[in-house]
Amino acid sequence: MTKAKTDREYWLQTMCKIADPVLRSLANRELKQKMLIEGKLLDRDQYSHLEAFARLLCGMAPWLETGPEGGEEGQLRTQYAKLAREGLDAATDPNSPDYMNFSEGHQPIVDTAFLAHAILRAPNELYEKLDARIQQNVITALRATRTRKPYFNNWLLFSAMIETALYKMGETWDPMRIDFALKQHEQWYVGDGIYGDGPQFHADYYNSYVIQPMLVDIIETVCKQSPDWQAMKERIMERAKRFAVLQERSISPEGTFPVIGRSIAYRFGAFQHLAQMALQQRLGSNLEPAQVRCALTAVIRRVIEMPETFDEDGWLQIGLCGHQPELGEGYISTGSLYLCSTVFLPLGLSYEDAFWQGEAEWTAKKVWSGGTIPIDYSYTES
Repeated sequence: MTKAKTDREYWLQTMCKIADPVLRSLANRELKQKMLIEGKLLDRDQYSHLEAFARLLCGMAPWLETGPEGGEEGQLRTQYAKLAREGLDAATDPNSPDYMNFSEGHQPIVDTAFLAHAILRAPNELYEKLDARIQQNVITALRATRTRKPYFNNWLLFSAMIETALYKMGETWDPMRIDFALKQHEQWYVGDGIYGDGPQFHADYYNSYVIQPMLVDIIETVCKQSPDWQAMKERIMERAKRFAVLQERSISPEGTFPVIGRSIAYRFGAFQHLAQMALQQRLGSNLEPAQVRCALTAVIRRVIEMPETFDEDGWLQIGLCGHQPELGEGYISTGSLYLCSTVFLPLGLSYEDAFWQGEAEWTAKKVWSGGTIPIDYSYTES
């Protein structure tokens, strides 16, 4: 692999390095054979394969959908999009050795939702281009999760995301599952752009791993279907802008970030929300796209270049900065780690976009070198 000359090339090389073992093994229907599962619980082999595939696609989807069509990167995108569709076939075909679990236990509702989010982010590449047989298998897989009862926390959004994807596909969908998730998260909003994860606030990264990205994309997709959903949209988007500011300001001059809360082994997946706001060009006026890119690049480099991040076969290993299995909760396994791919969402922007142009210091780097930054003010709603 040649040394990257630009941040975009570096991001692309890193994303492909993470993706290759998953997509190539699954396209050959050898994922269950080749992916050795690291984790603390013996039942993770029931869930880890869907985790790896769905979370990886969730991050890659915008690039697959709107990346360049020509040149070397365009050829690469075409290749990976084909692998992703072959993977969808292998994962949802009941006769496949890599057929995945969409209906047993609680975990499938989580990762089917990440798969649904990927389809929502890339409806053409990950659904419209599928053969009718594969489309039907995907629909059946999403519907299978309706037997699962989500926990009373961010999991409500998993049910809502699955129904939102079914709506997007033109299939029968359940507005009540979406309505319950949206209105309950209104009740759980605690202020200054942050939601509680259930009735009590948790100091962790779940506002970025799940809550804000899913709220934004769900409301954007279905808001016109109900006047009360339409009325929520502006509040959700303004809160999302504020939370992106908080995320950017949490990145240190060295590209590190606070090690707080559970699921820290998702690594730079902690910045999915900031990445999504950049992708959707919804950054606030105090955030330049280039400064966000430079901040996220510093985080990616700090994390991914640590020895033992990958095993000898190229699979991610549990940890934040290298191999640190003690940082994995019981529900964490090899597949879980691929949520880190969501940091790469801005690859869906054209390489001509302002996000990829020039250099800029991010907030912490600027202020801790004696530079001038705007005063930060909390966000309040009228």
